[in-house]
Amino acid sequence: MSDRENIVSIRNLSKIYAQGEIQVTALHDISLAIAAGEFLTLMGPSGSGKSTLLHIIAGVDRPTSGECLVQGVDVTKLNESQLADWRNQNVGFVFQTFNLIPVLTAFENVELPLLLTRLGPAQRRRQVHAALELVGLADRMHHLPKQLSGGQEQRVAIARALVTDPRLVVADEPTGNLDSHSAQEVLGILQSLSRQAGKTVIMVTHDPKAAAFGSRSIHLEKGELTN
Repeated sequence: MSDRENIVSIRNLSKIYAQGEIQVTALHDISLAIAAGEFLTLMGPSGSGKSTLLHIIAGVDRPTSGECLVQGVDVTKLNESQLADWRNQNVGFVFQTFNLIPVLTAFENVELPLLLTRLGPAQRRRQVHAALELVGLADRMHHLPKQLSGGQEQRVAIARALVTDPRLVVADEPTGNLDSHSAQEVLGILQSLSRQAGKTVIMVTHDPKAAAFGSRSIHLEKGELTN
């Protein structure tokens, strides 16, 4: 598959952290291609490097060496200002801890990324409505986070990730704080984003049941791909 058909192309990527005089290798010589519209799950034990890899793809962390092309842009070469703009336009983030602002309603939490754009209030309102509709929470838009269940909070977080219409959605253990039923709902939404909406979804998980919702799984062990 050519780079043009891949949304992510990673070549010879390594990440080394310095802890005092000790160097810790988080990723070693990773090469990986992720197709547009794929739902890829990254699996491996704690400390295997899966979250580090996710963060580099999303432009949150930088590698020590190698390249990471996302939609043809080598994100490792962008400065901090360019990277912040790129992330806001191209990547939606979903975390294990929902990271909602307690004093804001669901609507206001979802609207936050749009406040960094040039969209007017009417267009922002339309996009927030559409995102909340997509996750089945249009009827909860005026609720505060404390008035929602954990599963509903995570669905608000997914709506916030989608509101800018990014092509890439990254999720780091998104079901880690959820009960089984809520986890199934959230995973179903992520799966439909890939299958129906054509989004590329990359999810870190340690749970094989969660990974089964993806279209492909890769495993990391001590910073290296094992399959």
